[in-house]
Amino acid sequence: MGLPLIDGIFPALIIAGAMTTAAGDPSIAGILQTGLLIFGGSATVAVILAEMDGTRREQITSILLLGVLLIPVAVAEAAVAETIETLLNFEVFHRFAGLVILAVAAKTASSKVGEYLPSPSIIIGLGLVASFEPAGFELIVTPDPMRLLSAGAAAGTGVGFAGAVALFAPQLRGNVDIDLFRFGSSVALGMLALEVLGLMPTQAPVALGVLAVTALFAFDPGSDDADLDEFVDDASAESATPNANANGAVADGGDDADPADYDALVDDANETDDDSEPGYGYPGEEESRAPWL
Repeated sequence: MGLPLIDGIFPALIIAGAMTTAAGDPSIAGILQTGLLIFGGSATVAVILAEMDGTRREQITSILLLGVLLIPVAVAEAAVAETIETLLNFEVFHRFAGLVILAVAAKTASSKVGEYLPSPSIIIGLGLVASFEPAGFELIVTPDPMRLLSAGAAAGTGVGFAGAVALFAPQLRGNVDIDLFRFGSSVALGMLALEVLGLMPTQAPVALGVLAVTALFAFDPGSDDADLDEFVDDASAESATPNANANGAVADGGDDADPADYDALVDDANETDDDSEPGYGYPGEEESRAPWL
């Protein structure tokens, strides 16, 4: 969650005006999109559901402690961003801000594609060099409070999203297709990039809509139990079918099936089901990727 503050994505979005309106007021849609997609997103969901240890209370406490650090740093970067903005050609840097979001979207969707793309920090560095105009430098001592508020609200949205995932983790774990959510998040990031670049013909928060539809499609409650029942039914039917290659016929009045065989069948089904659960890994882990990806 702190990576956007380190690699420069968040300051780039601040300078590009992704969280404020043309009049300088906070943009609710921009704040939500930045908080959910930049600070939150599929990586946050995967880490909380698959890798975060401890009880629910401990997980939420850890997230809140992270938020205590994350929000002030985001506000501080927003304050410094105003001074940096005076050194840049806004129109040129604006394009690089959109490109860095597209790069993150591509890396989220596919690690293979991401291997051929530069890191976000390199793209932002190139943008700083290309748009550097020192003649307009001005030290901003009193930054815009609305911009600071927007930055803090965006970071707070990301922390709140992570806390909600941790709160409902027992219900979400095993019922969310992380691969599907990851791919949908990358599409939403692509829509956000188009909005930042000014290529969307509408002012509607399209990225938020894509993310909402993605969350709806990725949530599949009870899928694990259904898969297990189907496996057991199919395996039972196959075991009841006589083998054409068997040597000799089964004698009439043979012994009934051993109940332990059914228990073993269920255990095998559980093991197979564990292997087929939605992958909580990252794009580079081929075993966790759905075939359509």
